[in-house]
Amino acid sequence: MGMNRREAIKLVATASVALWTPAEAASARAKAAAVLSQSAAGVPFQPEFFSAHEYDTVRLLVDLVIPADDRSGSATEVGVPEFMDFMMIDRPSMQEWMSGGLAWLDIESHRRFDVRFLDATDGQRVEILEAIAWPERAEEDMSHGVAFFDRFRDLTASGFWSTEMGINDLQYQGNTLIREWVGCPEEALRHVGVMDVGD
Repeated sequence: MGMNRREAIKLVATASVALWTPAEAASARAKAAAVLSQSAAGVPFQPEFFSAHEYDTVRLLVDLVIPADDRSGSATEVGVPEFMDFMMIDRPSMQEWMSGGLAWLDIESHRRFDVRFLDATDGQRVEILEAIAWPERAEEDMSHGVAFFDRFRDLTASGFWSTEMGINDLQYQGNTLIREWVGCPEEALRHVGVMDVGD
């Protein structure tokens, strides 16, 4: 299920993985960039942590979270699955929830449809994700899936929006020289409630 990009931005702001130091974030980006460079040269990526089945599931799932749209490419296009593989190696404490969560998806898919998540139809996958994507609406017996998918979305969003494509997708205006500061536009002040519309 494709989530709204603006919702994902909010996730990034509160994600635990956003607590990386600048050096950690730069290192992860550099590793993903190196992998993408190798891929462009025809060198296939070999995950160090994920099994072949897990990696295929991750590739599918990140693109369900952030699919390509008319503004930018998908999560796989910028190396989010490769980034996740690196994170699992760099942060072993994340491995159990990732492997457990991917296994949970297959178990739930088998329970509902008698197929692995990868082999389910688009509609079947959406049904499973709809059951775990909204924590406040999820059934109690979905708690493990909810916890997994919540962290998986955070990691997908963090990986995507730390790339050049992701930053361009945000239309980020920071890190640019402003020669003269004339103050905040009235429209923005009204929007945040600092200025009354009647002023």
